Amino acid sequence: MSSESNQRPCSLNKPAFSEKQATELVERVYGLKVSEVKLLPSYDDQNFCVRVNGPEGKGENTEEFVLKIVNCEDSQNPELIEVQTRVMMFLNGEGFPVATPYFTKEGEIMFLESIVDTGSAPKAYIVRLLSYLPGKVVATIPMSPPLLYEIGQLAARLDKTLAEKFQHPLTRSLHRGKFIWNLANVPLLEQYIYALGQNRYLEVVKQVIEQFRLQILPKLSSFRPCINHGDLNDHNILVDVSSISPQNPYYRVSGILDFSDMSYGYYVFEVAITIMYMMSVSKDPLNVGGHVLAGFESIIPLTTEERSSLFLLVSGRFVQSLVMAAHTTLLYPENKEYLMITTKTGWRHLIMLSEMGQETVENIWFGTAKTYA
Repeated sequence: MSSESNQRPCSLNKPAFSEKQATELVERVYGLKVSEVKLLPSYDDQNFCVRVNGPEGKGENTEEFVLKIVNCEDSQNPELIEVQTRVMMFLNGEGFPVATPYFTKEGEIMFLESIVDTGSAPKAYIVRLLSYLPGKVVATIPMSPPLLYEIGQLAARLDKTLAEKFQHPLTRSLHRGKFIWNLANVPLLEQYIYALGQNRYLEVVKQVIEQFRLQILPKLSSFRPCINHGDLNDHNILVDVSSISPQNPYYRVSGILDFSDMSYGYYVFEVAITIMYMMSVSKDPLNVGGHVLAGFESIIPLTTEERSSLFLLVSGRFVQSLVMAAHTTLLYPENKEYLMITTKTGWRHLIMLSEMGQETVENIWFGTAKTYA
């Protein structure tokens, strides 16, 4: 698969399996008796929550899984999907709350399902059945400094563990070239700006892209490389309540979802992406960065060069999210509500960062982080 196809361009061919098809697939391929299937919201793949009654329908115990059907475009790169799955299995073994695949009847971690529609060419989709992780998505709970700190730590531990321990011959697939969601590729957004139409904030987007090109790209060689999860957003982190007091609940991370945006990047990319998404759901977005940064730096302190790039990297991720949401909504207007989740606050936060400027925002972030030391 060429690097051009890793951009997730205009023809993703998002799966459109019915609940009946999903049920038949699970029973045929995995030998499980399905009792309930429910479609889950998703970006460009298709996900179902599947409840089953034991292997081959035997036993009374009910289990839940997530049936993940990869879009037609990404399914053309099975090595990439396999290494993502191997990473999940590895991290689970290292104690991270990550889903693992249920093996097919043939002992495989994934398989290719071909669909032939009348009057069209066959389409092939990679399918996996993943263990179900309980918990609430971060987007649905009030954010707190301790939780933000823990999420920052989690991001750093995840990247550090992969960098120091994970080995697999297919890791080469994570060098994804012009993959549009790799933070290094913010300048590639220019080809999708048309999707914003006459948006009044278009000039701010153009400014961020130009500043990114001038100030970030020349610094990339000085950043410390690693494998990034790349999408620790408010719907990909699960939490549960650790406190017995309903008046003062204490949330802890209970799950990490969706490794489909994994790619080689840099430690500073992960913390910037995490800050951006946590800002999106916080009632105090300006102070989010300091708490997440403090947690991250308790594991991996950033270098001076990395710290000085954080503001533009966070701004760049906001622009990535906003531009690609607009672009993908043009392709899949029926999925607009899910695709535009980040835009509810994203534009407001991007403009806030732009108006306050790098020095002011850095003083707040770095000042908050310093209090933890």
